Amino acid sequence: MEAPKSLTEWLYRPWTQLLLISFICFCDPGMYNSISGIGGSGQLDPTVAANATVALLAATAVAAFTVVPTVFDVLGPRGCLLLSGWTYPLYAGSLLCYNHTQNSAFVIVSGAILGVGAAFLWTAQGDIMLSYPTEGQRGRAIAWFWVIFNIGGAVGGFMSFGLNFKSKAGTVSDSTYIAFIVVMAFGWLLSVFVAPPNRVTRSDGTVVARTKHRASDLTWKQQLRAFTKAYSNWRIMILIPMFFCTNIPYSYQQNSVNGATFTIRSRSLNSALYWLAQVFGGLFIGFVLDIPSLRRSNRAKVGWVITFVLTFAIYGGGFAFQKWTNQRPKNFLDFSNVSEFVGPCFLYIFYGMYDAIFQSLCYWTMGALSNNPHTIARYVALYKTFQAAGGAMAWRINALHKPAMTQFAMNWGLLAAALIIASPALWTIKDTTEPEDDEVLKDQKNRDGFESVSRRDDSLDVKEALHGES
Repeated sequence: MEAPKSLTEWLYRPWTQLLLISFICFCDPGMYNSISGIGGSGQLDPTVAANATVALLAATAVAAFTVVPTVFDVLGPRGCLLLSGWTYPLYAGSLLCYNHTQNSAFVIVSGAILGVGAAFLWTAQGDIMLSYPTEGQRGRAIAWFWVIFNIGGAVGGFMSFGLNFKSKAGTVSDSTYIAFIVVMAFGWLLSVFVAPPNRVTRSDGTVVARTKHRASDLTWKQQLRAFTKAYSNWRIMILIPMFFCTNIPYSYQQNSVNGATFTIRSRSLNSALYWLAQVFGGLFIGFVLDIPSLRRSNRAKVGWVITFVLTFAIYGGGFAFQKWTNQRPKNFLDFSNVSEFVGPCFLYIFYGMYDAIFQSLCYWTMGALSNNPHTIARYVALYKTFQAAGGAMAWRINALHKPAMTQFAMNWGLLAAALIIASPALWTIKDTTEPEDDEVLKDQKNRDGFESVSRRDDSLDVKEALHGES
């Protein structure tokens, strides 16, 4: 493609938009992840943070399944990001307030508000990441996003590590929360530069979305029909257990492993390394899923096999760790004790790497099922619904102080079972997504007259029907 003639033309390129949404997530959910990764969100009593996370994820599940798809049709990605970004600094501010007032209700309510905001943010993010690149570039797009997003978590962890290096307290300092609030607010402001889909041109010259009418012209019956059609794909149905499991390990890993085993400064260091490991995990699986010499159907199978093998290799090590740590006191391990610290630290790193691989495989599979941005947005909303429901369940179990070994066994068993259940979906992925494979496309093409232009694996040009942003 020719060099951009103006800043606006450069801004409206798909990879620019991908970088932009990646940096927004670097600042907002990336910083949130670094707070959560410290264990108990940096608080001495992890119960408040666990209950706030339950409220957050429950709100995400409800919002993603009910209001987000319809609102996304009307507002588009930029509107959803502007609507949601302020909820992240609000939550960090509630933790700062808790440090001084012990106002747990404010933290829990802020968590619920953040849950609604997160549903909007992640639906916009998934739509940009999966529908803007061509089919042959989606693995790389996921890898790029995962790198930048999780560097945010790593940077936040190193910030906390530096600010709390000399701390002997059980909670992080006020300056830590203030730093997070500033970065999160900056990420919210970046949302103004997100472009409407119909202004974005792909690397092959095709336009992401061309609309003939406003999305707000849709009736509730049309919305319901599109909603039903999006979820009629049997492959999406059997992917739901994987969606449900993606956030389940966090409560155990962050509170029962990192929060209960390590000192505050070591928890901050582990949090940074955990999210840094996600960078490498995302890069690895992203490039595996885009290997040019392999057909897409074979890449799907290779991705599934790698993830399944790692499930037993990493969680096998986790089982040995949990038996070992059951015999130790809480918060006993500091990085100054190198001989004992190295093994558990590396296990925590591998947990982070596995999380990136598992979630990237989910995203890539959704992208392989449709090239329609409207359909993909609904798939991502469904993904966030069940991801949040699973996370809420796990955090509630953690808040009830169930034995760590029980939580670990639940995580391992559910992850392995979900991969087995989803295997027919991945083992039947086609080399390209044809129009007749997209249930929503078939229904909309005959009804609404909305169109988009999409490229199939850099070689096939197909027009699709969708409701885009005008």
